Amino acid sequence: MDTLFAEFVEKSLVMLLPLGIFVLILAAGYVLRRYLLVRLSRWARRTDSPVGDVILSAVRTPFLVLCAMLGIYVALEFSDIPKAFVDRADKGLSILAVFAVALVTANILTGFARIRAERIESVLPVTSLTENIIRIVVYGVGTLVVLHKIGISIVPILATLGVGGLAVALALKDTLSNFFAGFHIVATRQIRVGDYLKLSSAEEGYVNDISWRTTKIRTLSGNLVLVPNAKLTELIVTNYTLPEKDMAVPVDLGVHYDSDLAKVEQVTCEVAAEVMKEVPGGVPEFTPFIRYHTLGAFSIDFSVILRGREFVDQYLIKHEFIKRIHERFAKEGIVIPYPIRALNYEQEKRG
Repeated sequence: MDTLFAEFVEKSLVMLLPLGIFVLILAAGYVLRRYLLVRLSRWARRTDSPVGDVILSAVRTPFLVLCAMLGIYVALEFSDIPKAFVDRADKGLSILAVFAVALVTANILTGFARIRAERIESVLPVTSLTENIIRIVVYGVGTLVVLHKIGISIVPILATLGVGGLAVALALKDTLSNFFAGFHIVATRQIRVGDYLKLSSAEEGYVNDISWRTTKIRTLSGNLVLVPNAKLTELIVTNYTLPEKDMAVPVDLGVHYDSDLAKVEQVTCEVAAEVMKEVPGGVPEFTPFIRYHTLGAFSIDFSVILRGREFVDQYLIKHEFIKRIHERFAKEGIVIPYPIRALNYEQEKRG
């Protein structure tokens, strides 16, 4: 009886020991994760740095997965499962660990690249295209490591890819054309996410994203226009954000021939200066001015030059300026004439 009990206890220990090791490692990983996340959160709040947030979001879930995989690996080593099965399981766990590390690395690198691009204007901007390139490179390296671990030589694979590359390039000619055009757009920085564009094909709006195939433009009405990257490089594009974001806002007006032009200029500039200082989107430090340019059929025409911080600000600036200038002209007795047409009835009678 004692012998049977001893054997039962021994078998129970053999079965429970791997499970206990797994639970212990998983619990230790959970505690360590909480400790590290708390320290990283405090550091991020103290330094007001986005780097901590990037690391937190990248390691929050994969850390527990890696701990669980480590627990399974150690538990298998202490179990009485056949060695061949343990070896296969260890190889599978190592492959999963490589992909988990690749996932964390890709998330951290894309986060760091985005932070770097926001801080330094001259570096490559981060769009979905550049993020995908970073992920492809990291996952590609991870795949090569996995192939090496399972004993597959990568030299024949690279040779096969080289031979089949021409056929793939011909089959995916349009896709590759859009991909390289998108990379060219991102690298030259002549079109960036957030810029306001007007295309020669009449589409206009803010650049929402530059992906591997299309550039997404969000119009002022809220619709999304998808322009193939290769097509975009062929169009004439007006970028209202470059070289500077603020832009001139011209407004055309006309006054009666009997008007005092010096007074018209003074009153108009006063109203325009008020608009610049009081209307959201105006440039307060800019001094508006007018330029007379045409002796028209029924008025002396001129342009008022104001300035807005970005493209869409011009609409509110024009709206407020026209309201205020109409009211001020009425108070000052400055006439904005209606179109006048003279009819010669005598000439009509004589044919």
